[in-house]
Amino acid sequence: MSFLETFWSIIIFCLFLSYLILLFQILIDILRDSSISGWTKAVWIFFLLAAPVITALVYIIVRGGSMSERGVRTANTAQQETEQYLRRVAGMQSPAGQIASAKALLDAGTVTDAEYAQLKAKALA
Repeated sequence: MSFLETFWSIIIFCLFLSYLILLFQILIDILRDSSISGWTKAVWIFFLLAAPVITALVYIIVRGGSMSERGVRTANTAQQETEQYLRRVAGMQSPAGQIASAKALLDAGTVTDAEYAQLKAKALA
């Protein structure tokens, strides 16, 4: 097998992989979109299976903008949920509790006055 044949095979494989990723992204977007009915979803999926290339192009043209908005909204929601989970698991206290913890560290001599002031300012921020 020559170098050009190998290079061409790699290009074809990458294009095919990109095509499959696009189809799965469209399928996921169809299933997650709550603004369209079940019948509309079924029609999109039917055409996506029957004529995938044309349907993918039409879907991107018709619904591409809202597809990216839904993706951003989903990512933001996931980030907020992750932050809430981490705060809950890490045992984040109220500002008063954080200041009390910092005061206990100051009284124990673990932190200096400057570090205590910094912790207090961070808790109040």
